[in-house]
Amino acid sequence: MKVGIVGMPNAGKSSLFNALTSAGAEAANYPFTTVEPNVAIVPVRDARLDAIAEAIGSSEITYDTLEVHDIAGLVRGAHEGEGLGNQFLANIRETDAILHVVRAHDDDNVIHPDGRVDPIADLETIEAELLYADLEQAERRVERVRRQAKSGDSAAIAEEAWLRELVEALGAGRPARSVPPPAAAPDAMRNLQPLTSKPVLFVANVSEGDGAIPDAVAEYAAAAGGSAVAVSSRVEAELAELDPEDAAAMRAEMGVEDDALEALVKGAFELLDLISFFTAGEAKEARGYAIPRGTSAQGAAGKIHTDIGRGFVRAEIIGWRELVDAGGYSQARERGTLRIEGRDYAIADGEVMTVRFTP
Repeated sequence: MKVGIVGMPNAGKSSLFNALTSAGAEAANYPFTTVEPNVAIVPVRDARLDAIAEAIGSSEITYDTLEVHDIAGLVRGAHEGEGLGNQFLANIRETDAILHVVRAHDDDNVIHPDGRVDPIADLETIEAELLYADLEQAERRVERVRRQAKSGDSAAIAEEAWLRELVEALGAGRPARSVPPPAAAPDAMRNLQPLTSKPVLFVANVSEGDGAIPDAVAEYAAAAGGSAVAVSSRVEAELAELDPEDAAAMRAEMGVEDDALEALVKGAFELLDLISFFTAGEAKEARGYAIPRGTSAQGAAGKIHTDIGRGFVRAEIIGWRELVDAGGYSQARERGTLRIEGRDYAIADGEVMTVRFTP
C-alpha cells in the first residue's frame, strides 16, 4: 500500500517521514523543502509475528511493508499551480491513502505560511485544494465521456451520469467518496482517480510530551469519516536517530508515549481495511502479509506466490495465539487447534497458514 504525507508547509511532514523511515529527508524552516517526493519502504512491525517466530524457532522475520511518500507542502491555490501545486497533486493521486499532517503546536521558531497556528483552517485549506483539483478533473473528464456516451455505450452513459452527479457534489464541498460509482460503470472511480476518494488519516503534530489529539482535530476527522492520531514529529524524528535503549530512556524522561508511531502506522495500514496473515516454519522465515478483509485461503496463497495460489489444494490454519500457546505445530495438532480449510475459507486477521499445493 502506498500512502502520501500531505499538509501545509512546515506542518511537520518531513520530520514525520524521517521518524517513520530514518531516511534523513531534508527538513528546514521554510516552505517547499521537499521538491521531489521522498519515498521510503517502512516495515509494518507486528508483535504477533515476533511471538510466532520466537515460539517455533523461525530463522528470520520479514514484516509486511508500507510505501510512504513525503509530498511537498500544499498552499491555498495549489490546484491553480500556486506554490509547487500541480505536480504534487499528481503525486498524491498515485497513492492509495493519505496521511494529512496538521500543525497543532505553538513554536515561534517554526514559521507558518499564513502567520498563525489554526489547525482547522489548515485542514480546510488542504481539503479545499483537493476538492478543487477533483472538480476540475471531473469537469474535463465528463466532456470526454459525453462523446463516448453518444455512441450508445452503456458503460459510458452510466459513467457520464455519475460524473455529473460527482461534479455537483464536489461543487457543494462534498468529497468524491460520498458518490459511489454505478454498478454499470465499475471502473469509473479508477478512471478518474479523484483525490477525495482516498481514505484519510489525520495526524495532529503536537508539542513535545503532548500525546492528546486536539478535540477540534478529532471532531473534524470524525465529520470527514476519517480517524486521527497525535504525534510529535520533531521528537519522533530525533528519537529515530538513537539506538533503542537510548530512545527508550529519552521517552521515559520526556514522558513521550512509545506507541505513537506504531499507532500511526497501524492506522495507515487499516485505512484500506486490510488484515494480516502469517506464514512461519521451524528454522525458516516467519513472514507477514497484508490482504483485504474477506480474502479467501486461495487468494491469500496467491499473495505468497502466484504458483502457490494456482496450485492450491488445502491450507492448515491456526490462530497466532493458539500456535504460540502450543509452542509449535506438532503440539497444536495434539491439542486439535490446527485445522484444514479449503480454498473458499475467508482468512481471519492474525491467522497462520501453511499451504499444501501442487506445483
